[in-house]
Amino acid sequence: MKHARRKIRAARLAVLTASSLAVAKLVTGLLTGSLAVLASALDSVLDIIMSGVNYFAIHHASQPADENHPFGHGKFETVATLIQSSAIAGTGILIGYESVRRLLNGVELVRLENGMIVLLVSAVASVAISRHLRRVAAECDSSALKADSLHFAMDVYTNLALLLGLILVTAFDAPWIDPLLSLLAAFYILFEAFKLLRHGMRDVLDEELPQPMRDEIRQLIEKHQGVMASYHNLRTRRAGSQKMMDFHLTVCRHLTIEEAHDIADLLEERIRSEIPGADVTIHIEPCSVDRCPGADACREDRMRLEIADDNAQQQAP
Repeated sequence: MKHARRKIRAARLAVLTASSLAVAKLVTGLLTGSLAVLASALDSVLDIIMSGVNYFAIHHASQPADENHPFGHGKFETVATLIQSSAIAGTGILIGYESVRRLLNGVELVRLENGMIVLLVSAVASVAISRHLRRVAAECDSSALKADSLHFAMDVYTNLALLLGLILVTAFDAPWIDPLLSLLAAFYILFEAFKLLRHGMRDVLDEELPQPMRDEIRQLIEKHQGVMASYHNLRTRRAGSQKMMDFHLTVCRHLTIEEAHDIADLLEERIRSEIPGADVTIHIEPCSVDRCPGADACREDRMRLEIADDNAQQQAP
């Protein structure tokens, strides 16, 4: 719940920042006639829409599972990422088209110093909000906020590039530089959109969690070798901030159902405490008859002892 509130506050801040920048750049772009500033304004308008989508998605993704969504609502964040990547790509195509048109037909620019100031302020503000969103996204493992932070980071580079372009236009009296740099910005926007789309499709296609995280899960399981015989069939996937995992756990066949269930509960609790957003499903299997050493040689007493100690620690005041 704490992470959910942080993500919602961060998404709200992103909407407010994007709104302020969009108004300033749109007014300045219309006054100067600079496609570079108008392109940046359009991108900020898109930031408003996408940050709003992220706010909606993060709010719903934090809701508990219900009858229609028994696995939770984590993929709301994935949907937001896909929508954002598609919208960013659309913006890149639109800016690219207008850039080519202006390169062919020419353009007249006025009062470019106003555009320079707005682009500089926008770049500074984008640096601040991008770093904040990236930090919250890392701490809360939010794919939607990560996408939003990348979008604002992209704004930093495009704004600085466009600012440099306006300086060159003024210095060399070469208005064709403005649409040329806008065209380069369009290619960069399309490249970033493709990366976001690929990131979102990993969740849609149930791709395995990254190797370092799978290694961490295996280490957590193997730390409890004393309460199990072995494990296998570990599978993982992601749904927004949720990390789904399931595996088969082999335990001593002489354990009662209750004792085996306690072992599974113990492992699930340890994994959830170490990996935020973990959703763990464990399938219990008895050890095979041909490998069982018999009740006297079995480690079931050790299992019961460890479980009893753990339960006692949880019940202690």
